[in-house]
Amino acid sequence: MNVNVNEETVAELLDRGVEEAIVREHLEKCLKEGRVLRVKFGIDPTSPNMHLGHTVPLRKLRQFQDAGHQAVLIIGDATAMIGDPTGRTEARQKLSRADIDVNKQTYLEQAGKILDLEKLEVHHNGEWFDSMSAAGFLELTSLVTVQQVLQREDFQKRVDDPDHPLSALELAYPVMQGYDSVMVTSDVELGGADQKLNLLMGRRMQRKFDQEEQDVMTVPLLVGTDGERKMSKSFGNAILLADSPEDKFAKTMSIPDGLIVNWFTLLTDLPMSEVSAISKSLIRDEVNPRDVKARLGFEIVKGFHGYAAAQAAQDAFNALFRDKKGPDAEQVIEVRVDAAPARLLEVLVAAGFVQSKGDARRQIEQGGVKVDGEVVRDLNATVPPGAIIQKGPRHFARVTK
Repeated sequence: MNVNVNEETVAELLDRGVEEAIVREHLEKCLKEGRVLRVKFGIDPTSPNMHLGHTVPLRKLRQFQDAGHQAVLIIGDATAMIGDPTGRTEARQKLSRADIDVNKQTYLEQAGKILDLEKLEVHHNGEWFDSMSAAGFLELTSLVTVQQVLQREDFQKRVDDPDHPLSALELAYPVMQGYDSVMVTSDVELGGADQKLNLLMGRRMQRKFDQEEQDVMTVPLLVGTDGERKMSKSFGNAILLADSPEDKFAKTMSIPDGLIVNWFTLLTDLPMSEVSAISKSLIRDEVNPRDVKARLGFEIVKGFHGYAAAQAAQDAFNALFRDKKGPDAEQVIEVRVDAAPARLLEVLVAAGFVQSKGDARRQIEQGGVKVDGEVVRDLNATVPPGAIIQKGPRHFARVTK
């Protein structure tokens, strides 16, 4: 491999969208020397769909690939059986092996939208954990102390909380992630900012196995479309990779203005000089944030679907919203109800806009549902025949009896 040691490339790797690099001086030295680094990123296939938040570390991994380094993707089919406890107040619901097998296939397909799969080294950590004996696993866990694992603030809180107990299996999760680094002899490991202590465990485990300790690079957690919490499907603030170009564009147009520059930095290939210029123009009120968001939406859609799809998505959005037109007749489905007026919760489920009444409640509470153009937040709301229900930017239904 030919490694790019250009000063701008090295600076982009170290600075763009990076929360922290440990040990930065060592990593910078390796990058400038032109050494081919094995750069690891691990992800557990806990659901079938990735969202844009997952792509932030994947995009950083692609930057390393483009610079000539070896990207190593770990799909955690073994660790997914436990579930990463980072930031959680209770244990994750356990997944079946069948669910994990389905999810891991879609994860690799979706990762391929960002990474160069032909140059990617892929491992499933079941390769080494599935065949490990109980004695071997116990020996592995003996390499770290409970005190070291409990340095994590989220673990400390749960130790003292009888309502949210911490299982011994969850304590083993950071050890397993750390051992992944040993098995692939990684030089660098990437992860979200909330993963820092897990990533540092990799350094500790490598030291125990007489390997050179990996450097660690953390990236910010992407704030979701609500502008408040990290992006998560369960929060209803996610843009899925499986979303259509039109939905990706429309959802991007819905983000608060304060996220624009952050999203340009983390989700697009625009040069940072241009991102900086956009930031200054927004601060000085020289541009309409709506126009800048349209550029952002275009860049995001183009990255996944190409220029033509991005242009079509932008045109569709303008025709539907900017030009003040209502939905086309073919965009509106009919939902028949037995009694009128009908409960809004039930209409959302019947239309297929949500998977359950619980999901419907979340959408309503978060202001994601409109009736005849007006946002409705009343969970007990009813709708008469003829009413147009809108969920999100692109889903419309007419109530009929």
